[in-house]
Amino acid sequence: MSASLPGIRALPESQYDLTTYWGRVRHAAGLTDPSTLFAGKTGLERAKELVVDYKQGRAKQMTPELWHAKKVVDSTLHPDTGEPVLLPFRMSAFVLSNLVVTAGMLQPGLGTAGTIAWQVVNQSLNVAINSANANKSSPLTYTQLAQSYAMAVTASCSVAVGLNKLVPRLKSLTPATRTILTRLVPFAAVASAGALNVFLMRGEEIRTGIDVFPVLSAADKARLLAEGKSESEVESLGRSRKAATLAVGETALSRVLNSSPIMVIPPLVLVRLQRTEWLKARPRLTVPINLGLILATSYAVLPLALAAFPQRQSIAADSLEEEFHGRGGEGGLVVFNRGI
Repeated sequence: MSASLPGIRALPESQYDLTTYWGRVRHAAGLTDPSTLFAGKTGLERAKELVVDYKQGRAKQMTPELWHAKKVVDSTLHPDTGEPVLLPFRMSAFVLSNLVVTAGMLQPGLGTAGTIAWQVVNQSLNVAINSANANKSSPLTYTQLAQSYAMAVTASCSVAVGLNKLVPRLKSLTPATRTILTRLVPFAAVASAGALNVFLMRGEEIRTGIDVFPVLSAADKARLLAEGKSESEVESLGRSRKAATLAVGETALSRVLNSSPIMVIPPLVLVRLQRTEWLKARPRLTVPINLGLILATSYAVLPLALAAFPQRQSIAADSLEEEFHGRGGEGGLVVFNRGI
């Protein structure tokens, strides 16, 4: 993220008002913009140079080119480490990476073995995305990572296989209803396992806490600037387990908010389309149309889900553990990176 780059002059956090939901939606749309994936190493270095020029005072004001550079940097670099997130696991690649897995899970006649295999692939992707974008205050050890991965795979496979076996046994339902429920099974497994995966992969944060920082007032920022320090150099007040629980819980909920429309809208639209004479005459187009519906829905809902909660979360210090009481910054508030 741009805050990790050298320079004492802070960039505006966003072009949009992040205190409002729609402001966060527009900001999240930039972070998830797949065009940033084409920047490459050269484009990223150029974007970093522009951001550093502003932070070190060589650029006097924000320009459209600088806003674009900030978007490339923010969508590529991890806010805690300042290192690039591996391309397939960035939020700007989230839809495309998941579409590959979704296409596999939608194959007809997978059977139990095929269902389990694709759920393993899906959970492997979830593990990578959640780990790559988590708060890095409390990283998992390799042993903890392996244990969490195994639990997530077991849970998702159990849900998927269980639902696949349950739906055909619902004899009281009409064939059309059973067809709809069958179409929803892969997405129900994705939604439930996706939320569980967040808790499993970020459980160490809840156990040991994440770093919280005082919210800086205008006077604090001016003092830091006079001392030649950047806002990223402000020391942590300590690690809070309550802040971590909030961060992980909100991230898990945002995953459910993201997958729920994808779980419902494309299957229902496809069922309606399959009743038309046009699609009946072209059955080979069913899978491509389904993937197209999923792709369009995914791009539409991802910014809406990510914007449900701020990535940089502010909270009253007195609502955290006793050791933080009375230690908040402006307005008695502290701030932490929720992860994404």
